[in-house]
Amino acid sequence: MSHVSVLLDAAIDFLAIRPDGTYVDATFGAGGHSQAILSHLQTGRLIAIDQDPEAIARAQTISHPSFTFVHANFSELRSVLHDCGVAQLDGVLFDLGVSSMQLDNAQRGFSFRDSAPLDMRMNTYANRSAYDILSTASERELADIFFNYGEERAARRIAHAIVERRAAGKLPKTTVEFAQFVAGVVHRPGKRERIHPATRVFQALRIAVNDELGALREGIVEAVDLLRAGGRIVAISFHSLEDRIVKQTFRDTDRLDVLTKKPLVPDEREMAENPRARSAKLRAAQRKAS
Repeated sequence: MSHVSVLLDAAIDFLAIRPDGTYVDATFGAGGHSQAILSHLQTGRLIAIDQDPEAIARAQTISHPSFTFVHANFSELRSVLHDCGVAQLDGVLFDLGVSSMQLDNAQRGFSFRDSAPLDMRMNTYANRSAYDILSTASERELADIFFNYGEERAARRIAHAIVERRAAGKLPKTTVEFAQFVAGVVHRPGKRERIHPATRVFQALRIAVNDELGALREGIVEAVDLLRAGGRIVAISFHSLEDRIVKQTFRDTDRLDVLTKKPLVPDEREMAENPRARSAKLRAAQRKAS
């Protein structure tokens, strides 16, 4: 599946881009949001960030005098902007979660559609893969990961089964093997599952591998600090854990005016054209004048 930027028009509208403004695309991905922002700039500047090394080549296809790409995690936003000589921003966009390119590249290990190593690292230079976590984490740590990051009700049962299999030297090493193993642990005979039984566990492992929620908390707070008066922050999330952090940060930060009392979601046309959009929620806020 080719990558389609979710809620693109709405994100650009909420950013209210000034032709001379300075903006950050905190998750460059395939560059769809960056291209749209650049189309509104004249003397302004866009700094795009992505931790995935594969994004570097995609960013090199953009030849625009206002464009700068930095290979980094958006939790490092402040230091990235310092190195770029930027003190304040007019807008920041976060398009969270895993991208279509990452899901479609079987060898990255984000999906169990195809057999691949249990990797799941968004930054492939990072040290700890999903298999490393499964190989070393305690039973309690695994249960906490599955419950807190995947909202998996069978978290303890799955964690116990993993530790038993690990002790026997038979821990699954591929995505398909691990998905089948989880399904065997949690599947109830005669019960038809709405989603694959391993879906929540895979989400939880991916979040743990990449510290996605910790990075989001850090990145969004730094973004708020760096906004000038009237500057805007837009976040597109794809599951309740991300959305909860965005919602609470916007609501509890007295320097922000929330622009979306309820999250904006895709219409039926966008969901039909882009299945990834189905779970998307967009929230936006603006930095107060004082």
